Parts: sequence; structure tokens; C-alpha cells
Amino acid sequence: MADLQQLRRTATQVRRDIIRQTSMAASGHPGGSLGCTELFTALYFEVMKHDPKFNKSGAGEDMFFLSNGHISPVWYSVLARSGYFPVSELATFRKLNSRLQGHPATHEGLPGIRVASGSLGQGLSVSIGAALAKKLDNDPHLIYTLTGDGELQEGQVWEALMFAAHHKVDNLIAIVDWNGQQIDGPTAKVMSLGDLPAKWAAFGWEVLKIENGNDMEAVLNGLAEAKMHTGKGKPVVVLMKTEMGFGVDFMVGTHVWHGKTTNAEQTERALAQLEETLGDF
Repeated sequence: MADLQQLRRTATQVRRDIIRQTSMAASGHPGGSLGCTELFTALYFEVMKHDPKFNKSGAGEDMFFLSNGHISPVWYSVLARSGYFPVSELATFRKLNSRLQGHPATHEGLPGIRVASGSLGQGLSVSIGAALAKKLDNDPHLIYTLTGDGELQEGQVWEALMFAAHHKVDNLIAIVDWNGQQIDGPTAKVMSLGDLPAKWAAFGWEVLKIENGNDMEAVLNGLAEAKMHTGKGKPVVVLMKTEMGFGVDFMVGTHVWHGKTTNAEQTERALAQLEETLGDF
């Protein structure tokens, strides 16, 4: 088992990175990034078998695909902190000619990014393709993908759900950031998602839950359980409950910070709540 204390310290630094990236750029999406920090930290520093030297094909390692690409700040932070590119490059987020675009892109050649994302609804389909490729190559490693709950309003997601179950894509773990928020407000008001566990189960998936996706130990246990269900004929989904904006008291639990950044005074208030543990960029 990982050193929980160290993972929590890393997550705190990642949150600092998120606030600093978005505030320095005066644009970006801090809310969902803060809410998914435990997940990304757990994946890249404990759960996934991956190589920062970055073989783009992903052969011989686990692969991760981000579908809700607007939460790029958290992904860039963990990629940099785990050695894919210099931590100092985080200062270029959303700047002209930067490799760190607002939504992950491929033509800049940023290590760790295999497909562009941000047009919502597409990531699960891409992940299924990668998972099937691993099966063809007899590669036993897994595919992980993250989607937002508001993103489930896209029809392509449900086509992908049917396809994955029909073709027994059982080397895939999909994770849903179930925070109940999207850019226009609570998902329950914009378009209710209904009984998500029952829907995924009805489509033929193995359905698991993480009741507190902002607790590192719960995330690690949930992902470990998900891995135990792979290779058994069904794709696996983890419905992970999180709080948008978690870690900063005035940002938590509201859609307001989905795509809004902090001003100078708010940035100071936020950073005062997040200890610098690994050194700022």
C-alpha cells in the first residue's frame, strides 16, 4: 500500500499548482480539477504502471485518457510532478505557443497526451479502442478513463457503453466524476442523470462506487476493487462522488468555479489553505 501521508501531501501541492496555473493564465477550469485531485494523484503515483519516458503507443503499460479535457490543470500537474516534463513548464499554462493548452492537444507534442480532448462525449469511445488494441496485442495492462457526470448527457457516451459491454471490453476501467455540477448549474436542474448505477448496470457494466472521491484512502481502495473486476467479461465503471472545488473553502460544492478563475486576493486566500509540500513552479 502507498504511503498515504505522502500521497496526501502530493495532492495538496497539485491543488496549489491548479490554483496557480489558472490564476496566472486568468483562465481555465479550477473547480473540477480540484475535485479530481485525489484520483489523479492516486493513478499516477500509485495505481497505474506507466513510464514518464512516454511511449506514445502505450505498449507494455497502463494508459489513461481524459475525456472531460477542460480539467487539464490537474492532469498537467500530475504529469509534470511524475516526470513527464519539467515542473517549471506549468507556468506556461494557456500561454501563446505553450504545449499546455487549455484543453489537452497533441500537435504540441506534450508527453503524456495521446489524444486531444475537450469536445465532450468522445473519451470513452477512444478508450474502448485502446482497450481493444491491447487485447489484440495480448498486452495485459489496463485502460483508465475519466468522464464528467454532466458529460453523460452526450449521446455518444451511451453508444460507447453498449459497444463495450457487447464486445466484453473487460480491460477498461471508466471513472465518472459524480460531482452533480456542470457549467450551467447542478446536473439535477440542467438535465437529471437519474439512477446512474442502475443505468450503467442495465447497459451491462460492472458498477462500483467510491462514496468519497476526495478521500485518498477511499480512492485507492475503490480503484483496487475495480482492478479485481477486470478480466471477467464486463467493462468496469467507478462512480466517484466528489465535491467540485474541494480543498478551498470558498470554491467547494458549487458550479460557479467550473470555468472561473480566482483574482489576486482570492488566489492568496486559496493558497493560504494549501501547504506548499513539493515546491512551487
